[in-house]
Amino acid sequence: MDPDVEQACHELLLRLSGRLPDNLVWRFRDWLGEGAMSTLARVLPKTLLKHRVDLDQEEYGLLVAGLVPHGADRHQVSSTLGVDAPLESGYTFTASTPNWVNSVDSVAAVIDATLRRRPDVGEVREAWRQERGAGPEGAKRVLLVTATAGLPRLTGELQRLLRVLGDEAPCVEVLPTRFDPPAYHREALANSRFVCAGAADAGRQLVSA
Repeated sequence: MDPDVEQACHELLLRLSGRLPDNLVWRFRDWLGEGAMSTLARVLPKTLLKHRVDLDQEEYGLLVAGLVPHGADRHQVSSTLGVDAPLESGYTFTASTPNWVNSVDSVAAVIDATLRRRPDVGEVREAWRQERGAGPEGAKRVLLVTATAGLPRLTGELQRLLRVLGDEAPCVEVLPTRFDPPAYHREALANSRFVCAGAADAGRQLVSA
């Protein structure tokens, strides 16, 4: 796959976190990681229209660069360009593990064992997300990882791992080392905890010490 196309698609899906339902975002990322570009090109634009998710100019450019070469409907693609800035995220984040999670967090332990000192992986953090005004019983784990290569495939791998561990719609945010994160990711990072570090020098810490 053309690395520029892959990068455009991956960044677009990062920017859609919190704006599309989790069960759709993880599936789109799984398709990207598996190289199912024609399927992604066919489904993503119509999904954006169905859920009334408007793209800003930069996001629209990513959609065009990533999916038009793989047969995305140009009329659907052009209809996704909105005039308003993306709405504020409807979520809050905390670094505190919910009470309903076991004192020994087996999921975090498996993530640590999988990613610690791994090549191409930088810092690994996690946050717990909940809808604004909702209680902690609905909190959801958000995994935040920096990586230097193979971001879509790493995303797919970690999603499959979390699904095996019981999360049916995992939130895995694999961030490029040079990426200006949207508000969703900035809030998640600001309210996250350190899990482990891979072997790659990601160039910067996700969160300043």
